[in-house]
Amino acid sequence: MKLAVVTDSTAFLSDEVKQKENLFVISIPVILDGQIYQEGIDIKANDYYSLLKSSKKFPTTSQPALGEMLDLYQSIANQGYDTIISIHLSSGISGFVNNLQSIASSVEGVTIYSFDSLITSSPMGHMVAVALEMGEEGRSIEEILQRLTEIKEHSSAYLIVNDLNNLVRGGRLTNGAALIGSLLKIKPILTFTDGKIVVFEKIRSSKKAFSRVEKLIGEQIKKSPYPLKFFVIHGNDLETAEKEKEALQKKYPEIDVQISYFGPVIGTHLGEKAIGIGWSPQ
Repeated sequence: MKLAVVTDSTAFLSDEVKQKENLFVISIPVILDGQIYQEGIDIKANDYYSLLKSSKKFPTTSQPALGEMLDLYQSIANQGYDTIISIHLSSGISGFVNNLQSIASSVEGVTIYSFDSLITSSPMGHMVAVALEMGEEGRSIEEILQRLTEIKEHSSAYLIVNDLNNLVRGGRLTNGAALIGSLLKIKPILTFTDGKIVVFEKIRSSKKAFSRVEKLIGEQIKKSPYPLKFFVIHGNDLETAEKEKEALQKKYPEIDVQISYFGPVIGTHLGEKAIGIGWSPQ
């Protein structure tokens, strides 16, 4: 088996992973004031949040064209790969991964496995890294997909956002009644349920919200059948992310905590200053 791994630009990937020659990343478009930007290509996270502050219209995201994906898959096949695992952001956020299934059989000479991560950002990037590593070890496609499924089933995140308007207007918050929370100055804790972003709890302040999440992380550590790695993910708020990493490591010195960031696509929905605390099996 000659394996290629495809993912999209919402995955947070380490520099080492980005250098893998059998990794291919498809960019997701962001539309800001009528201008289309390709995430990770012609706009970076820091630049995007600066533009977001001065934008006149509510930003939107789009799916990559299926024709573009078809061309990418065919190009990979032409390079001699016979197997592709295509790992993408949650179907609860975008229908992109489901749409890929309609073109997977159209590419000759390669078998394509589309994989719904049911999440995004660092936990999804971890799945990509695992798939690449297992491929290098010569593991079978069945072994890789089984491990990815195990990781997916035990990965999630808590999200603390400053403003629910982006999520509600973008249709990405399933229980939209949570808009009441922002009107009452409640700081909600969000999470992923079946790949959809939902309100987990409503808290009265940011300080209490972070304290509650830290307690919930302790519960995750205890009940997980696997050792976990954790990610503090920020939307242009590195200072808060560093403080939260320090707080987590002080409470749970045995855990591995990494800092990463939300790119333009996820940042569009969560808004600036959002903080996510995600985890995945190591």
